[in-house]
Amino acid sequence: MMLRVSLVQTPVKWESPEDNRNMFSIKLAGLAGKTDLVVLPEMFTTGFTMRAEAMAETMDGPTIHWMKQQAGLLQAALTGSFICFDDGHFFNRLVFVKPDGSIESYDKKHLFSLAGENETFKPGQKRVVVEWKGWRICPLICYDLRFPVWSRNIRGSFFTGLNPYYDLLIYVANWPDKRIQHWRSLLTARAIENQSFVLGVNIVGKDGNGLEYTGHSMAVDFGGQVFAHLDDGKEDIVTLELNKSELDSYRKQLPFLQDIDVFEFKA
Repeated sequence: MMLRVSLVQTPVKWESPEDNRNMFSIKLAGLAGKTDLVVLPEMFTTGFTMRAEAMAETMDGPTIHWMKQQAGLLQAALTGSFICFDDGHFFNRLVFVKPDGSIESYDKKHLFSLAGENETFKPGQKRVVVEWKGWRICPLICYDLRFPVWSRNIRGSFFTGLNPYYDLLIYVANWPDKRIQHWRSLLTARAIENQSFVLGVNIVGKDGNGLEYTGHSMAVDFGGQVFAHLDDGKEDIVTLELNKSELDSYRKQLPFLQDIDVFEFKA
């Protein structure tokens, strides 16, 4: 079973949602009929800003409407995060939108305290696994990458049983260049320890805080081999195929996940 995935590595115009949506519309147009899943960066409409009150949208706002429209035009799922206001709180919320307009969402658990994200946003408390075209997909956000327990490929106390729970782990990010080696190493580690495909999508360029981003968006297989890597600093889109039969065979040959530790998760 194959899944075509497209990684979109691009600059994001600072705090300019409409401009960014228009930019992505142009970039994605050529993907129609050629992909099953498009992965956009973290806060793809604004950049990693803490001005949530000025930039936030609701789940009935223009970004959600745009994502539904794009998913329908492309006949592919679309995922990325934006600043959401919901139930009296601000969230760094990833949404996974399918072509039929259905939506699943994940709120970033690990908020980046170094930038004051924890002072502005409310953390999520629940992982989400999305079913799409026969694949189980776990989408996470940027700083979550540093916390392997949260990424763990088990069911455990916040899932049941010990069978692998996802086939594909996704991280959308605004990950600065000065820590890019951490990004590359941790994406590979998450793939190996969870016997899963891993996709990481990062931005390029300079943000409104003067931080430099050089991308290094990557696709890593279940054995830790990097089989797609977007060039340093280059604006680009890459589409590739993931093979679930190869993943299933690898897990059968090396059933490490059956010996995995089970952790308790508490809010």
